[in-house]
Amino acid sequence: MQSAKIPLPYFDILLEHINLGDAAVQKTFGRHVHWGYWENPWKADGSVDDFAAAAEQLTQRVYAAANVKEGDRVLDAGCGFGGTIASLNENFSNLNLVGLNIDPRQLERARQEVQPHGNNQIEFVEGDACQLPFADASFDVVLAVECIFHFPSRADFFHEARRVLRPGGRFAICDFVPLPVFNPIRRLLTNKVVSAVEDTYGRVNSECTLADYRKLATDSGFTLTLKEDITGKTLPTYPVIRRLFEQLDKPDSAQATAEVELVSRLGLLRYLILGFTR
Repeated sequence: MQSAKIPLPYFDILLEHINLGDAAVQKTFGRHVHWGYWENPWKADGSVDDFAAAAEQLTQRVYAAANVKEGDRVLDAGCGFGGTIASLNENFSNLNLVGLNIDPRQLERARQEVQPHGNNQIEFVEGDACQLPFADASFDVVLAVECIFHFPSRADFFHEARRVLRPGGRFAICDFVPLPVFNPIRRLLTNKVVSAVEDTYGRVNSECTLADYRKLATDSGFTLTLKEDITGKTLPTYPVIRRLFEQLDKPDSAQATAEVELVSRLGLLRYLILGFTR
């Protein structure tokens, strides 16, 4: 996830506690900074180890949606601490992997934690996902793992992703996608609820519906080829994150997470993996 210019308080919290050597934070979010995926969510045991494994599963599911294969050049936009790059590095050979982030602190950790093997090449680049610093038609795959809601413009990112992809290139994201009925409800929420979410997760735009995504794809020259609703398989994430914030003495952040959990469990906010081709 991105941002130096856009405040993301939860990254400030994570980096502070990682630098302090907090083992629980390191295990939970030291590699992947996103939700988890459980094939059998009723088997989730609430442990940090279980969550870390589920976060890895979500990453693999997103890049599987882009049909990554050996020899590809892959861009991970909003790469966080490099967890998706690390997973690709461990599971493939002969990849050219580029992680992009606007926050140099995240890139510093990624460079420390992720070293290439299996004839892979890895580069971490500071830059804006809406103004990609890469040549036209220079990638086979573009990924954005649970970060697009922080970007200033989804439309700009979609156009940039298409520009840097080669003909036939693949593009996959995961995002929190509301049902159309939820956006009017969201606007009725109290300032206290909105402020609590922003104070924890920063500026988040989760108003892009599936219809909006279909239009984005058409307008930017993509074809939507995959839509997978995994909402139910991500729900065990919420108790883990709430408990972590409580342990860090961040009750407002725990409450903000509970608010997002409620609308997700009510089915108003869906968690989707979307795949596109150029």
